[in-house]
Amino acid sequence: MEDLKGKVAIVTGARRGMGKSHALKLAKAGTKVTVSDISQEECQVVVDEIQKAGGEALAIKCDVSNKKEVDQMVQKTVEKFGRVDILVNNAGICQFKSFLEMTEEEWDRTLNINLRGYFLCAQAVAKEMVKQKSGAIVNIASVVMGQMGKGMAGLAHYSASKGGVAALTKTLALELAPYNIRVNAIAPGAIDTPMAASTKTDPKILEQTLAIIPLHRMGEAREVTNTVLFLVSNASSYITGSVIVVDGGWLAG
Repeated sequence: MEDLKGKVAIVTGARRGMGKSHALKLAKAGTKVTVSDISQEECQVVVDEIQKAGGEALAIKCDVSNKKEVDQMVQKTVEKFGRVDILVNNAGICQFKSFLEMTEEEWDRTLNINLRGYFLCAQAVAKEMVKQKSGAIVNIASVVMGQMGKGMAGLAHYSASKGGVAALTKTLALELAPYNIRVNAIAPGAIDTPMAASTKTDPKILEQTLAIIPLHRMGEAREVTNTVLFLVSNASSYITGSVIVVDGGWLAG
């Protein structure tokens, strides 16, 4: 997408899985990318891949639940590239645990990363976008988010966090629209990434998962990435406050 050339993006949770896919594809489109995650070394591996292909990138270690680290990430990005045009809030964790056995610590950790982290990153980046009166934010939610989505046993904390992401997206879209900042979310279904490794390694779980997906396969990270690129480009210039589902038909069932 031609209009992405020269833009500056921050992608959180970008050391592997969907985040890495987003970072690589944005760089391929000509975007300068800050690759952020909890491991500086693994972020640098992604940056090296981008640079080897002729792109520009910066590796930054950041715990998105820590405001100081988030602010530093945005500051370093602006110092390096001069601005921020795109934020892909992708960092997240998912661990199955019975609701009756879930600890406060497990609940808090999931909400802190999956929801508080999105708030902190979006706020820090939006303050820069307001100055230039333009920008695009994409929050990665999930089909497991209640409401019109699905619930899932064992994921009370994860479902609550992703439902919060969907609600946060709509509110930010309203508040930031006067500054020409668009905010949308993507709700992926079962995507073949390291986070979903247990789904593939257990034949029974895999069979049960595929049975509820009309396309009868898990999605690929690139299929979510394609939607990310659409939402941060001018091709979606009249879309804000939306939650786009990429799930192989799961919610249609």
